[in-house]
Amino acid sequence: MPTDNFPADHLSSGTAPKDVPTECPTALQSVPHEPGAAKPDPVVVVNGIRRTFGGLTAVDVEHLEIQRGVITALIGPNGAGKTTFFNLLTGFDQPDGGSWSFDGTPLKGKAAYKVARLGMVRTFQLTRVLSKLTVLENMRMGATGQRGERLWAAALPALWRAQERDITDRARDLLKRFKLDAKEEDFAGSLSGGQRKLLEMARALMVEPKLVMLDEPMAGVNPALKQSLLGHVKSLRDQGM
Repeated sequence: MPTDNFPADHLSSGTAPKDVPTECPTALQSVPHEPGAAKPDPVVVVNGIRRTFGGLTAVDVEHLEIQRGVITALIGPNGAGKTTFFNLLTGFDQPDGGSWSFDGTPLKGKAAYKVARLGMVRTFQLTRVLSKLTVLENMRMGATGQRGERLWAAALPALWRAQERDITDRARDLLKRFKLDAKEEDFAGSLSGGQRKLLEMARALMVEPKLVMLDEPMAGVNPALKQSLLGHVKSLRDQGM
């Protein structure tokens, strides 16, 4: 997750500074503290990704591996290319060259929605809620494989009504977990900045992902909600994400 100040199990920005605690999960204890070090069980592997805009090189990553089930932080100043790198990995932009894979599946040329269906989802630094839909409707939109989305099936409620009830129940469970259940009938555009961050994270979980990529999860969030967000991030890891 691009972040300026966020505790992580592993910092993927190279050798850890001397004043940063070096404790790490058992799976990473034997991994050298150097850029591009091989991981025991990487869920994402990146090779030679490069993205330029005119004469500006925004991303130039020789090799990167992200360990499965570990909170990993991508650290750098504003303008370093963190969000651009996220965009490349998740299909929102295409690099000038290089290759990358998720859980063994090559992602080069795959559209963002196909990447999400594989189980790699992301949130945005500037939240992208559907403002004129309710909080609950935003959540339901996040579920994949909905039978009612097919044009021919939409006119046959018997084919999708039970699935929609299951999706709604799961959405409400997540809203309760993120303490947004009281807001489910409110328009998403009426939420505070911190609540939108929570909604976006909860909506990402409707995909039932293996990897959640959070872009500046604490930016613009008041201190009371920061601790809540941190707790949710840790809980994702505890569930194997």
